[in-house]
Amino acid sequence: MDKPKIKKDYLNKIQKLLDLNKHYYDLSKPLVDDKEYDKIKSEVLSLEKKYEFLKNENSPSKIVGFKPSKIFKKVPHKVSMLSLSNAFSEEDLVNFEKKVINFLDQKSSFEIEYSAEPKIDGISASLIYKKGKFLMGLSRGDGKEGEDITQNLQTINDIPKSISAKDFPTEIDIRGEVFIQNKDFKKLKDKFANPRNAASGSLRQKNPEDTKKIPLKFIAYTYGYVSDMKINKQNEYLQKLSEWGFKTNPFNKTIKGIKNLLVNYHEIENKRNEIDFDIDGIVYKINSFDLQKRLGNVANSPRWAIAHKFSANNGVSTILNIEIQVGRTGALTPVAKIKPINIGGVVVSNATLHNEDEIIRKDIRVGDVVIVERAGDVIPHITQVDLKKRKKNLNKYIFPINCPSCGEKTIKEYNLITKKKDAVRRCPSEGYECEKMAIEKIKHFVSKEAFNIDGFGKKIVENFWSLKMIRLPQDIFNLDFRKIEKMDGWGKQSVANLRYAIEEKKNISFERFIYSLGIRHIGFENAKLIAKTLKLPENFINLSNSNKINDLLNIDGIGETQINSLRKFFLNKTNVKVINDLKKILRINNAIENKKDGILNSKTFMLTGKLQGISRAEAKSLIEKNSGTIISNVSKKLDYLIIGEKPTKRKVEAAKELKIKILKQSEWLSLLNKTS
Repeated sequence: MDKPKIKKDYLNKIQKLLDLNKHYYDLSKPLVDDKEYDKIKSEVLSLEKKYEFLKNENSPSKIVGFKPSKIFKKVPHKVSMLSLSNAFSEEDLVNFEKKVINFLDQKSSFEIEYSAEPKIDGISASLIYKKGKFLMGLSRGDGKEGEDITQNLQTINDIPKSISAKDFPTEIDIRGEVFIQNKDFKKLKDKFANPRNAASGSLRQKNPEDTKKIPLKFIAYTYGYVSDMKINKQNEYLQKLSEWGFKTNPFNKTIKGIKNLLVNYHEIENKRNEIDFDIDGIVYKINSFDLQKRLGNVANSPRWAIAHKFSANNGVSTILNIEIQVGRTGALTPVAKIKPINIGGVVVSNATLHNEDEIIRKDIRVGDVVIVERAGDVIPHITQVDLKKRKKNLNKYIFPINCPSCGEKTIKEYNLITKKKDAVRRCPSEGYECEKMAIEKIKHFVSKEAFNIDGFGKKIVENFWSLKMIRLPQDIFNLDFRKIEKMDGWGKQSVANLRYAIEEKKNISFERFIYSLGIRHIGFENAKLIAKTLKLPENFINLSNSNKINDLLNIDGIGETQINSLRKFFLNKTNVKVINDLKKILRINNAIENKKDGILNSKTFMLTGKLQGISRAEAKSLIEKNSGTIISNVSKKLDYLIIGEKPTKRKVEAAKELKIKILKQSEWLSLLNKTS
């Protein structure tokens, strides 16, 4: 047992959780989705269970939420606001119930009655009433101390300012969830990642007038401290809350038995897209208050309640429309516009349908109820149509034959390798004649792996195009900065920054220049091969009026497919004009011969995960400049696996099995420095 290594891994995970908590609770800017967070938390708890010597005051088994913000006054909770333990499967629910029955010393046949309600993905709040008047409102904070957000909570119409009911307790701490409805979130989605963050960010404004502008809602579901309570069950308490003037969850149910809980779980999961607020699971509470008191709490969660979480990977939604997007290479990609749903902490309103064949194969129609899947950074896609919920009047989707941008008749090219027509339908334009293709080509031109012009993102491209300021890549270097300075959202400094960023990129490497042109089938690796072979930029530019394109077939890695793409590119007059104009503006550097010595000589490398502050292309270039070799598979031929954030688990495990040296980004950069 390597105790120091285990402890180091454990503390790293603890620190990671603390960083994530700060961004989630305090800054309302989550860094990862719920699934990733739950994974790290589970790993920490598993390590603690396995190794008794691991203990830390910041463990998720000991802390709740996040320490209160310095912006607001700290106030202790009379009764701690705990978090709920999670269930992800039927097995988890069975184990939960077994523990409850064992704790109560009951027979296995003992039937438990539950109060089940959808778990709203919002912000917990505590409302303190004395003699019927709302005196103070607190956030959960760290569970022991909350933030005094009374003034902000007073702006929410759902929260009664006074209650005159005779049976209302003399003093009570009513707890519930502050949230924002999906229809209201649509107006705020440019500012926040999801409705939960919108609620959090709005509720924790310094100025209550700013909070008042946001249509926040409140649903009550439990209590903390109470001076006198004559109610015996959770469902009775919810009924009483309604009588007192509070809103409660309309989907609350009283249920007996695990099987019935699961039936309700799937029913709610299937109608998630019909509910006008975000839910991420179902909360089950022992219905009896007497049993709740007997069961009590563990360190930071009650024994009598559990949250049954929905899958963080998928959700159910409805297709509102199908739109066709045209990419820089002319590919027509169908995109489903769906009723927005929250999947893993991200609001999804679009899902790719891949191509025409995919729509036909799955028989996808506008109006269909579908299962949408999202995994990591992969674009959300539709996995299944719920045919039972299909309305009778839905027509089959007819894929357009003509390009929706320029009107040209689309084509399906014959694939020399598969001996079949491609699944993808394409616009035949090779240059900038098709508007949508032209815009995407320019976006590619300024992208990170191409010219990488700082501050010149996709929205800027679209804005400048709409204003007719750019039509071809060379227009970027001839912009009227005086005109830009007068535009909304621009000032002297921002224009100066943009001007500097553009000027700086007039000096570019040969391979980046080739790649920036967005030639189909010429990715960065192929661009490097061509640059290395041709050596001088003039040799590439002159391909337009020579017969030397075929000579590139001698390059290992360049085949007929790439040659045909290059030939079509140079046959287009606009493309030739682009490279000739850019030649006059830019300083395109000759290809650099890679070093033949140094520590990286004869060493092979592979990259996985997201690197910080450097693109994948730049990283590969650095390795090759120092005589290292990039390979694409984990095998015995691999010397080093370089890992960034969220590396592919399969690749890391394969490297460990083969005892391949694994380097973090910092270790790799340190290795590079030794060679310079």
